[in-house]
Formats: sequence, C-alpha cells, structure tokens
Amino acid sequence: MNLFDSPVPRPVDGIRVGVGGWTFAPWRGVFYPNGLVQRRELEFASRQLSAIEINGTYYGAQKPATYARWRDETPEAFVFSAKAPKRITGARALARSGGAIDEFVGGIAELGAKLGPIVWQFERGRT
Repeated sequence: MNLFDSPVPRPVDGIRVGVGGWTFAPWRGVFYPNGLVQRRELEFASRQLSAIEINGTYYGAQKPATYARWRDETPEAFVFSAKAPKRITGARALARSGGAIDEFVGGIAELGAKLGPIVWQFERGRT
C-alpha cells in the first residue's frame, strides 16, 4: 500500500482536526513512517489531518512560491491557518504596520482556497 493512498479526512459539520506545524523530529518514525523524507512530511500529514497551522510565518516570511508549493502538495479539502508575523503583532504601533501586513497577506494569498483562518497572536499588554 502506498503511504499516500489512505482516505483523506474531511471536515465534519465544518469542524477540522489539525495541528500547529508539521516539521518535528520526534514525530519521525512515530507519526511519520520510517523512511519518509522530510520534504514529503506535509504531503503525508495533510492526508491524516484536515488542517495545519503554518507556525513558520510567525518567525519569518515565506516566499509566495513556497505557499504555492504547499497548496499543490495538499488535498483539495485541506486548509491551512497562518500565524501572523511576530514583527507585526509585536509592533508598538500596529497602525504603521500596513506595508508588512500587505506583504504577509499577499504571500499567503498563494494558498488560494486552502487559506483558512489567520491567527493574530498579540503580546500581553505591558504594565
């Protein structure tokens, strides 16, 4: 049996099951089958879950071509959530972050219909 032949999970009543990220060394040989190369981990995980959060966007920008590749590697009904970049959510003056927000949203737009929620993780207020 091919690793990628299993039935793809579908949302039930709009509810999805997912995780935050997909590149975790401790998952290799446990969740990920032995011998699965790292570059195929998203492809495999997206056939076991119906959603995954892209944690990497919080720490740095991805290229639009990377988002397009992720879109193409995942099944039709799969959805990504994306974490807004820390440089935006941690900005002291969010009103001046328009250019960074445009850049972030412009990149993740490559996910097309597979783009689900955007997570805006703001720092706690300072006292």
